[in-house]
Amino acid sequence: MAAAEKEILKVGSREVAISNPRKVLFPEPGYTKLDLVLYYLAVAEGALRGSGGRPNMLVRYPDGVKGEFFYQKRAPESRPEWVEVVPIRFPSGRMADEVVPRTAADLAWLANLGCIELHPHPVRAEDLDHPDELRVDLDPVPGVPWKQVQQVAAIVHEALEEHGLCGWPKTSGKRGIHVYVRIQKKWTYDQVRRAALALARDVERRAPSLATSKWWKEERQGVFIDYNQNARDRTIAGAYSVRPTPNAQVSAPLGWDEADRVEPADFTIATMAKRFAKLGDPHQDINRRACSLAKLLELSERHEREGLGDAPWPPQYRKGAGEPPRVQPSKRRASAKPLVEIGRAQKQEDALAGLERWKERHAKAVEHLEPADVLVDAMRGRYRTWWRIRVNLEHVPEKLRPAQEPLDPDDEPR
Repeated sequence: MAAAEKEILKVGSREVAISNPRKVLFPEPGYTKLDLVLYYLAVAEGALRGSGGRPNMLVRYPDGVKGEFFYQKRAPESRPEWVEVVPIRFPSGRMADEVVPRTAADLAWLANLGCIELHPHPVRAEDLDHPDELRVDLDPVPGVPWKQVQQVAAIVHEALEEHGLCGWPKTSGKRGIHVYVRIQKKWTYDQVRRAALALARDVERRAPSLATSKWWKEERQGVFIDYNQNARDRTIAGAYSVRPTPNAQVSAPLGWDEADRVEPADFTIATMAKRFAKLGDPHQDINRRACSLAKLLELSERHEREGLGDAPWPPQYRKGAGEPPRVQPSKRRASAKPLVEIGRAQKQEDALAGLERWKERHAKAVEHLEPADVLVDAMRGRYRTWWRIRVNLEHVPEKLRPAQEPLDPDDEPR
């Protein structure tokens, strides 16, 4: 049997072995594992500015974007001695050593593991309890155009400046926009999350027809400002992270002067390496100013006095002090929105196929649905994401509303 193909790259003072370098990870453009490694080396300065010096959760795609992927919080036991790790305690009480990339060689080693994405925590390895970054995650509901996401980003920019904060925008690499704010390392995770919630509510107040701070998907309209991305143990794609899209899109740091005129597909493995070589990193000064959250926390206190206390946490977290009932509105109100669940599946395409079968059976009801009525939920399990699809029937005349049927498919991971 022939030995597996391997290529040794000299990265700084390190040698990094790339196994199966010609394995195709992105079938449509044909990008290989070696292409992924060389991309991260080309943008290493910027990628390390965003994800370096921080614990990173590993999201591994051993067979590329068309294959299965899995979350790996614990660093592989078999790793080079120069790869740094730091012990992380999760809300569940469990502990794990997570990888802390600091050099280009670390990025190459991660890419060799099939880590297409970078997923840094908002803390530095030297202080794991005090975030140095507030994250604004703009997540559009289905049917919301990209232009609306850009409009909400501009409102976020305005709100941040009024509260004395400096925001640094980037595309998420998919349909959304992230805005990072470097902050002083003096607040806890819970305080940073409360500040993010206050900001989300302030942006919703400024543009209620465009943005929402509502946690439950059945209540959202427009662009959701996901304040819970600031809770402990939550990660989002870092700057310059490649995303598992067919065309290998990249989470692209932007200047505010270009944020309203770019498209997510403008930035891929191929185009970003050229852009970085020509223009450098728009976020090169991000670490020069650490902002104060004092004004946002004052706003949070004012919201609480006005009756707006805490908002729901993700389901795997302990119930927070002052958190409202962690029950979907459709299950706690007599006047709730009428929802039916379509299916659960380990793969998104299987869940969507079940939705199409449901639509074929109920074509007259489908005529009345709006894009936001189809709720596609990525449910994060311990090791991987599974998918749930529900349909809100509030716009369907009562006589046409289908009853709840057996799930199709019914394949939730156990």
